[in-house]
Amino acid sequence: MSEVLPAHAAGKPIEIWFQDEARIGQKGTLTRLWARRGTRPRAPRDHRYDWVYLFGAICPMRAIGAALVLPFANAEAMDLHLQTISRHVMPGAHAVIVMDGAGYHQRTALNLPKNITILTLPSYSPELNPVENVWQFLRQNYLAIRVFDDYDAILDACCSAWNKLIAAPHTVASITQRHWAIHVSD
Repeated sequence: MSEVLPAHAAGKPIEIWFQDEARIGQKGTLTRLWARRGTRPRAPRDHRYDWVYLFGAICPMRAIGAALVLPFANAEAMDLHLQTISRHVMPGAHAVIVMDGAGYHQRTALNLPKNITILTLPSYSPELNPVENVWQFLRQNYLAIRVFDDYDAILDACCSAWNKLIAAPHTVASITQRHWAIHVSD
């Protein structure tokens, strides 16, 4: 990893973070339900088109996260999220943020905080990003089979879901830790 890190990160503790964003909205998400065999359970489904973007990042080793709920997904939003992550990095440490290669994730379009380095995942490999499991968990446990009244209801539901997840560090660690994503200092 030393070839990825800037010179000012040498000798500092390294935190590995995973970042992604999800669109949550009125279209909703269906999930599995218990039902008697041979029956088809009813589930509400909204066909309106209001949504928010939930930007989330997790540090599995510390079982913490940082998130923002925003109305758009672009380089400006990504900059805001990186600033938020930067404030959650342990003082004196340097964070390597693993993320996909979305157009607004390009280093040239971002104002990286000094305590962050970006490591881009290979194309078409979402299975390498544990935050995908976070989205699945949030949808299955807090955001599925719901009809949101309006934009504010979507915003409130996303904030509530994220806060419930982060309040359970054991859950954060269990769904995001990967044996291949552990950095041991020399």
